[in-house]
Amino acid sequence: MQGTLALNRAELRRYLSRVSNRWQLDGAFLGGSALTSVGDHGLAVETAPRFTLVLVTDSFDAVPWLERVRVAASLWDAGEMGAGVEPYCYTRMEFDRQRDAVPAVRDAVWHGLDLLVFI
Repeated sequence: MQGTLALNRAELRRYLSRVSNRWQLDGAFLGGSALTSVGDHGLAVETAPRFTLVLVTDSFDAVPWLERVRVAASLWDAGEMGAGVEPYCYTRMEFDRQRDAVPAVRDAVWHGLDLLVFI
């Protein structure tokens, strides 16, 4: 049995708008334990649910990694979304290298939502 969190699509649109006011996005993917409430082996997730958010834009090229992540996280409204977020912020070249190497990123890309299509 797999359960899903009811997504606040309006807030996701607002979030993407806030991010897009700073950086033009080439990709945005949403995954994480808040998206699915049952783990891969049928076991309930016991930690606080969190979203995994992967943002891709070459606009990040001149922005240090920690600054990207800090800003992306600060724009997220956990109260509206029902859970916190763990953002991964990559240029397209970084994303090509990390997409399959980082398990949380791989899961968000292959099993999560493509926000630029979903929203």
